Amino acid sequence: MSEPSDIAAARAAILKRIASAAARSGRDASAVEVVAVTKTVSPERIREAIAAGFMTLGENRVQERQAKVGEIDAVSTYPAGEQPRWHLIGPLQSNKARRAVELFDLIETIDSLALAQRLDRIAAELRRGQPLPVLLQVNVDADAAKAGFAPADLDRALTEILALPALSVEGLMTVGRVVPEPDLARPTFVALRDLSERLRSRHPTLGEALSMGMTDDFEVAVEEGATLVRIGRAIFGARPTVG
Repeated sequence: MSEPSDIAAARAAILKRIASAAARSGRDASAVEVVAVTKTVSPERIREAIAAGFMTLGENRVQERQAKVGEIDAVSTYPAGEQPRWHLIGPLQSNKARRAVELFDLIETIDSLALAQRLDRIAAELRRGQPLPVLLQVNVDADAAKAGFAPADLDRALTEILALPALSVEGLMTVGRVVPEPDLARPTFVALRDLSERLRSRHPTLGEALSMGMTDDFEVAVEEGATLVRIGRAIFGARPTVG
């Protein structure tokens, strides 16, 4: 098990790498936020990560977030009195949409107009006057194994999605391909950035956030405009294998 100092050291190393990547592309590193991916991570280690300064956390499954609520959310000794923000970064089934709205501060994986409409109805009921922040997941690589809007389908649906009053569409998200070298992921990140720019030229209310890049390729993603990078293994180590 990592001690808090190990996680703090991992955070320092990650921030240094982000700063270098941002500098290479003339960006301000403060524009990049780390989402610490807590899939399969114990509540104890998540608390250590929060103590080390990771204040944005990402879970892949509604059920796993639910299981950790009591052991994490009840803690009141977070840095500077802040509460961590939770992102849903995995696929969302329609029948878990209500619980997702209750448990997460931002949902990154809206992949259909129907899901957006369902979340809008639930958020209007549960969040009364506080729109739910969301990202729209895009399958820019046309990868059959990945979820997300096809770019052309998103273009057609975007006017309706942006009109939903109980959602705040902060930007776009993508899951990159598994590639042997980080630089081979660059075309995916370029494609999402370019799509964002094209869409925002016609839909100014679409947010500028770009969630892209993970442990193996986040520096390339930062070079290409990522504002959110989803990092798990570089913080918590390899996930346990299931035998």
